[in-house]
Parts: sequence; C-alpha cells; structure tokens
Amino acid sequence: MNDVRSLLGKRRELTMQKKLVILDRDGIINQESDSFIKSPNEWIPIPGSLEAIARLNQAGYRTVIVSNQSGLGRGLFNMATLNEIHEKMHYNLAALGGRIDAIFFCSHIPSDYCDCRKPKPGLLVQIIQRFEINPASVPLVGDSLRDLQAGAAAGFSCHLVLTGKGQKTLDAGYLPEGTIVYSNLHAFALDFLAAKDN
Repeated sequence: MNDVRSLLGKRRELTMQKKLVILDRDGIINQESDSFIKSPNEWIPIPGSLEAIARLNQAGYRTVIVSNQSGLGRGLFNMATLNEIHEKMHYNLAALGGRIDAIFFCSHIPSDYCDCRKPKPGLLVQIIQRFEINPASVPLVGDSLRDLQAGAAAGFSCHLVLTGKGQKTLDAGYLPEGTIVYSNLHAFALDFLAAKDN
C-alpha cells in the first residue's frame, strides 16, 4: 500500500513538473533598457509582474526564464554581476511567495552566429529536453518578435505583452500565427489561469 502511495505521489510530482510557463526577462518581469541591465540597481520590476509569477507558482506552475544576455559577451558586465541581478530578482519574488525555477540565457553577441541566441530556438530546445515537456502545451511570454519567433520555431504557444518592446513589436506586425496579446504579465497570468480553471 505504501508503495502505491509512493508511486501516486511521484506521478503527481511529475504532473506538476510538466506545468511550465516560459518568460523572457527584460521588458516582461523588469523594466527594459536600451543600454542593457548592467547592475542590480538597474533591475526594476514592472508593477504586478512579480505578483503574476507568484500567482502562477501558487497554481502549480513552474516558471523558467529564457533570455538573451549579450551584455556578457560585450563585456558590459560579468557573470558575478548577472548572478547578483538574479539574486535580487529571486529575493523580491520570494518575499511574495514566488520563485523562478530555472534561468536559461545566451551570452553571445549577434556576430557569434550561435544556435542559442533568440530568435534561434536553441535555448528552448534545451528547456524541452531538461523538463521533458510537450511545447505545444506550454506558453512562452515575450515582448519582442525574436522571443515569439524562437517560441514558434520550438512549437510553443506564443503570448506577447505590451510592456518593454511589446507595443513596438505589435505595431510592426509579422507576429507568429496564433499569438495572443496582453497588456502585461499580470494580465497574462490572470487570463491563462482563468482559462485553465474552465
């Protein structure tokens, strides 16, 4: 009997692990900067974004960040500073009962022609393999066309928020087919969770 309970518990745990939401970082969770986020002081959360992540977590969803961080490759900041920026994010999220489960980032500059810099889907392929997910059932939330192009190439459902570069992205057009638009991450979380409850 204990073995059966243990097995059922593991199955529930695996089911929970499959509940995933993928987020870009800059312009989605924190304010965007054309000159890069180069220090913890420059990392400023967008109102409602951390609460949105906490709400997703409380509903059983893991949240994963996928982010181009070419500031590393350009020498604008180092790995220690990037870790400090993320520590600030984790600390602020934890205060609200939220968490980020993993951060995947590309440190290359465009001229490196890597496979992991969005709009290439390399980082998303890594996420699919690591979390053993079906991308068709996982939303990807971004504010730039390259976020959405990477998501579509890897088979994720694409969601555009109008914070960060989002409004410019919407105005420019050429969004992947089926892209859903929200005012911000908080609006996405509310709508996404309401749809799952129905």
